[in-house]
Amino acid sequence: MNAPESGVDAGSTRRIGITGASGHIGRRVAQILAEQGRAGDLRLIVRDPARAPRFADGESAEVAVASFDDAAACREAFAGLDTLLLVSAGESDDRVAQHRTAIAAAAEAGVRHLVYTSFTGASADAEFTLARDHGATEDAIREAAGRSGLTWTFLRDDFYLDVLQPWAGEDRTLRGPAGDGRCAFVAREDVAQVAARVLADPAAWADTVLETTGGEALTLGEAAERLTAATGETYRFVDETMAEARASRAPYGAPDWQVDAWISTYTAIASGVLAPVSGDVQQVLGRPPLRLEDVFGKA
Repeated sequence: MNAPESGVDAGSTRRIGITGASGHIGRRVAQILAEQGRAGDLRLIVRDPARAPRFADGESAEVAVASFDDAAACREAFAGLDTLLLVSAGESDDRVAQHRTAIAAAAEAGVRHLVYTSFTGASADAEFTLARDHGATEDAIREAAGRSGLTWTFLRDDFYLDVLQPWAGEDRTLRGPAGDGRCAFVAREDVAQVAARVLADPAAWADTVLETTGGEALTLGEAAERLTAATGETYRFVDETMAEARASRAPYGAPDWQVDAWISTYTAIASGVLAPVSGDVQQVLGRPPLRLEDVFGKA
C-alpha cells in the first residue's frame, strides 16, 4: 500500500498513552519513543505501577493505573491523551467486553486517535478463533469513531516469530494440525517499531489498516529447520491430527474455548489464510521486515 500523505509534523503529538506498558509490545513501544526523546510525552497505563518501564537515561514518563474492565479508571487514565495504543487484552472469554469498555472510555475521554493491535484476517468467521475477538473489537472501534470522530489505525499482526520457541516448549517440538500451510510470521520488534511510528505521526495513518507481516511465509517444518540452524539446537515439527491435537493438550485442563483457540492456531496456518505477505512493514519503516534469523541466533 502507499503511505497516506501527512501534513502533520511528527513532533506535534503531545500526549501518547500506551496500554499494556509492562508487556512485550507496550514496553518496547515505550522504550522506542523514549529513545526518540519522547519520554515526557508518554503516559504508561498499567495494572501494576511497579512493573511500569524505567528508561536508561533517567527520563521518566507519567504512569496511570487502569484495567480494561474498569470504565472509570480507563476514562481517568485516558483523559487528555491525543493518541492511545490499545494493546489487546490477554486471552479470556470476556476479552471483547473488556475491549468495548476501554474503547468507550477512550471516546468519552476525548482521545483523538486509537491504534489497536489486531490480527491477520480479523473477522467474525476467522479460522483462528481468537481473531474473531479482534474482528469484533475493530467493529467497536469503528462504531466509536462514528460517534466521537476519533480516527484509528489497526495493526493486523500475523503470529509473532518470537512465539515459535515457546510453542515448541522444552522438547523443541512444534505440534499441531498445520500440514504444509504457511504463515507470514512477523517479528515482535517490527510490530513495536510500526506502532511507535504511527503513534508519533497518527495523521499519516488515520483510518488505515496495516497488515503487519514478515517478509516471507514459512511452513512449520521450515520454521523448525531454520530454528535449528539459527540456534544450534534441534527443533522439529509434528503434524498432528485433530484428535491427536486435542489429546496432547488435554493435560493442561484448559476450558474448551481455549483448547479450540490453541488448535485453531494450527488449522489457520493449514488453511493458508495467514500466508499472504504484505509490504506494509517496509512501507512504514523504510526497511525490510526482520527474518527468523534476526530474532533467534546462537549466543
